Amino acid sequence: MKKILLFALICGASKLFAQVKPAIVPADTIPAIINHTIDGNSVKFTPQLRDLRAIAGAPAPFYTYLWEFGDGTFSFEKDPLHLYADTGKFNVRLFATNNYDDGKRPPTRPKPIVVKSGKPMMAAAPVPGFFKLGGSVALKNNCMPKPGDDMILIMGYRNKTENLKANISGTIAILYNDKEFSNNNFDLAESRVYHNESKADLRGNGPLAMNSSAKAKQQTYYASAEPGLSSAQVEEILAKEALVIKDQLANFKSSQAWHFENLKSGSENFVFLHFKTTPEMIKDTNATVRLTGVFLPDDPSVDKELFNMELQIVASHDPNKMSIKKTRMNYRLTGKNRELTYKVRFQNNGKGPAKKIDVGVSLSPVFDPATISVSKTKPEVQVGDAGYANQSHLTTVTGTDSVHFIFNNIYLPGSQQEGVHDVDSTQGFVEYKIRFKEKPAKLPIYTGAAIVFDKNEPVYTNRAAGRFKMGLSPAIIAGFGFPFKSDNSQFITQKNITLGASIAPYSPYRQFLQAEVYLTDFQSATQTRSITANKDTVIGKDRYVISNRSQTTSTKVTTLNLVPVSLRYNFNAWVGGGVGALVSVDLNNTFKNNINYALTGVNGVANTNVEALASNIRNAFSDARASLFADVVVGRVRVGPSLGIRYFYDTKSNLSRTSTYVTWKF
Repeated sequence: MKKILLFALICGASKLFAQVKPAIVPADTIPAIINHTIDGNSVKFTPQLRDLRAIAGAPAPFYTYLWEFGDGTFSFEKDPLHLYADTGKFNVRLFATNNYDDGKRPPTRPKPIVVKSGKPMMAAAPVPGFFKLGGSVALKNNCMPKPGDDMILIMGYRNKTENLKANISGTIAILYNDKEFSNNNFDLAESRVYHNESKADLRGNGPLAMNSSAKAKQQTYYASAEPGLSSAQVEEILAKEALVIKDQLANFKSSQAWHFENLKSGSENFVFLHFKTTPEMIKDTNATVRLTGVFLPDDPSVDKELFNMELQIVASHDPNKMSIKKTRMNYRLTGKNRELTYKVRFQNNGKGPAKKIDVGVSLSPVFDPATISVSKTKPEVQVGDAGYANQSHLTTVTGTDSVHFIFNNIYLPGSQQEGVHDVDSTQGFVEYKIRFKEKPAKLPIYTGAAIVFDKNEPVYTNRAAGRFKMGLSPAIIAGFGFPFKSDNSQFITQKNITLGASIAPYSPYRQFLQAEVYLTDFQSATQTRSITANKDTVIGKDRYVISNRSQTTSTKVTTLNLVPVSLRYNFNAWVGGGVGALVSVDLNNTFKNNINYALTGVNGVANTNVEALASNIRNAFSDARASLFADVVVGRVRVGPSLGIRYFYDTKSNLSRTSTYVTWKF
């Protein structure tokens, strides 16, 4: 019996467990796995990532990689071989970016590895070309910033051999959160240093606060300065350098600085900055944001340097992008001569080089194609016709609604090409400027591009949107109101005068909201006449007969009127209309009752009139009411003077009235 019960219990439990399904882990949450093999101080790394999911109509998806080896060096290769200069424990990080993929980026986790004593070998050299512009500071990112996503920025600094300094010390800094944007672009989640750099204060008592004249007295300056410089000239040079840095600081909301010591000649060090792009930047997708790296040596004979980087806020990771500088423009300051700057980025993802690239850009009807000018290109080529056979050059072919920038006779390597390890060498761009035909409508301006590598199918970019800031347009209002039918018992049906102001978006081309506040002054009068015959009265010693008695009542009301919001629309540049609600409060309500007596004198006494004030009542904030209204305006309805007529319906008294008014929007 016990065996039977045990068997039944086991069967029931097995059915219960069979009904519990294992949890399904979303593919997007699978972290990047780092595989490695160690041979002495040589470590071979390989990534293990989730499968990519292609987007319909897009090029084949692919990963790009950034390896941070935990010793201050890095690689952008897929399967790097790294040589550690020392033994110990290192936290290795892999940052993989999924291009043309509809999922999220694989999360990253640091993996500790231990390098034990092995063959004495020199450490691997930094990635070639990091300082290809020849400066002392440079920046490089692993991907474009995507709202809500991470971005790694590598800031490199070095002691150039041409400095002729065995060792230098100084400060490096990163400036971020461009003041052009109302919201912050980035949050600096983490910074990783590997060469004993210590945090410094760039905006306070930091390197820029040093007295320039004190720095000019340092003898090391004269050792490498031009002969014949006076101390005043030295001080002027230093002051100009500090001014340039301070001007850059004024363009950014945030900064972080580090001080370094004894950087040897020819040495290159790197700081890894983990930025999180703020979710609020989603409204600025395709906008261009700036970051600046700063190099401030303590030795004044070594030049201060800046490295400016422009990045595009993206909605997805795609190396082929269209962007516009200053995506939000001031419409009040925009006219025919306003110049916009666009940049089209592209990358050859093929297995071989591209020799011809056709970048076709659609043009909005608001632009004048004749004003197009190319400002920058990569690869750098001659703009215009070739000077000789097979010369690399850029041809511009302009149509009515498009322009083609054609790179001819170039060599742009493919990212999958054998022997290509520098991703930057596979990328290029064309930057151009263009002007409006005339002042455009205050509507978004969309521009996109199609890129053809040699004779392949075109690769389409996103659409870059240029928008105008809302802006505010104050206005003055003056009006005269009159009733449909006068009712002496209701002051709101009487004639009135209005004076006030309004606020609305500047020169709107779509539906918009408007708020108003104004004072209205109502006046009304009622006269009643009655005759009383042969009624005697005495004033002093004189006798009179009251031949006529008249009574006049007057009411004067001043109201404060508030339109919290009204919905309006301009049908064109000359006609507009709107509806809304009005709240009125009686600031002052004065009632007067005057009685006039016509007196006929008796026994030779002259006739006379006597006026008496029977009552005078004044109330403040005595009443409040709500009204609905609709109106039509004609004239310069967006900006300038216009004339309107407004119909009111008072919900409290069920009375209607109208008002004509003049308004001028600035």
